[in-house]
Amino acid sequence: MEYLDTNIIVCYLTQDDPEKAAKAYSFLQEVEQGSRTVAMTETALVEVIYVLSSKKLYHLSRSEIVKRLLPIVMLKGLRIGQKASEKQIYTDALHLYESTTLDFANVLTIARMRHEGVQTVISFDTDFDQFPWITREEPHHNKEEAA
Repeated sequence: MEYLDTNIIVCYLTQDDPEKAAKAYSFLQEVEQGSRTVAMTETALVEVIYVLSSKKLYHLSRSEIVKRLLPIVMLKGLRIGQKASEKQIYTDALHLYESTTLDFANVLTIARMRHEGVQTVISFDTDFDQFPWITREEPHHNKEEAA
């Protein structure tokens, strides 16, 4: 197993360096055909989205990011997460990212919660409140433990 780094995906999607983009394309074709199997971490996926959406770098819209990135996430030989079935979590997260104003870390949490059947999140972030099936709880201050 090999791991795929963020820069291969960003290089392919942005075409900034045509020579590297061509190499990235050839590599991703091998992954699509299944002749090469690679893994990618959640962190790398988050970083790709961060780079593509950055106002200082590419400033792509959410829909453009999803349009470009979803086919890569769906590559036959690409594994994200521990099990092949987890790929659905990432495609769900990308669709949530496209249709909301939440950051990708939060939509990834929501997609994982849905996949695992979890309904409670401990957070100060009120963005979770827009999902009626999620119960958001804030930590309680226990004065006795603090003393």
